[in-house]
Amino acid sequence: MRMIKINAYAKINLSLDVLKRRSDGYHELRMIMQQLELKDIITIKQIEEGIKIESNNPNVPTDSSNLVYKAWDILCKKFDVYNNGIHINIEKNIPISAGLAGGSSNAAAVLTGLNKLWDLRLNLQELMEIGLEIGADVPYCLMGGTALAEGVGEKLTQINNFNHNYILLANPGVAVSTAYVFKSLDLDSIDKHPDTEGIISAIKSNDLGFAANNMVNLLETVTIKEYPIIKDIKETMRRYGALGSLMSGSGPTVFGIFENDKDMRECKEKLSKTTDIVIATKTYSESEKESIS
Repeated sequence: MRMIKINAYAKINLSLDVLKRRSDGYHELRMIMQQLELKDIITIKQIEEGIKIESNNPNVPTDSSNLVYKAWDILCKKFDVYNNGIHINIEKNIPISAGLAGGSSNAAAVLTGLNKLWDLRLNLQELMEIGLEIGADVPYCLMGGTALAEGVGEKLTQINNFNHNYILLANPGVAVSTAYVFKSLDLDSIDKHPDTEGIISAIKSNDLGFAANNMVNLLETVTIKEYPIIKDIKETMRRYGALGSLMSGSGPTVFGIFENDKDMRECKEKLSKTTDIVIATKTYSESEKESIS
């Protein structure tokens, strides 16, 4: 039996700008995406037929609604390999529905793993094009590292590494609808957009302070009104030494960038008393090698 194990990394948005609402109903975005050390572990095994999905987290769907199923299905359709049975196990460490691209990252890992197991010989660009058919974040999750994402998130430009910076994640456990957030976004009332170019320059020159202090996520204008606890978490992080704090994606996860481990751990201890999920991690840029046996 052949088996492959792939790391599926979480992401945060160091900035998230919404430029306009498009005629197709989607929004034109400009975001700086950053991979984290926090990861799910995807194990794929060949079985006789069909697909079986399992997870250590009972809240992970194991049917066709899971993006890993869609990754398997799309490759089967494109290459007519439905006779290749697959068992997928998801060791879930990334919080679910948290603005951290956990589902997209899992799908990207399955695309990568099946490409190897089935010897499809797809290059990264080809995988990213397939990934876009699954979800807007999947191409980035395949690329990883630090990147500027434009369009709906599919136009990617790699930025030099921004790794090993201390990141604290805090998820208050509220359910946020991404569709509602975008639908409710009032672009005409927004007077402050992210200094995307300035943050990119700071990343390139390793100016952590400028990058952290200038982070902006326009979706906060909607989500914080609905869930003021997000603002409270951001303020606690700044009070306990974060150089900057921001909501990731449409939320509800908030992250803080810290200069040292001591400040991050003290903030984690404080937030853990009032917040559902608090995770200490780091930014990450170089993907670990997958193992095949």
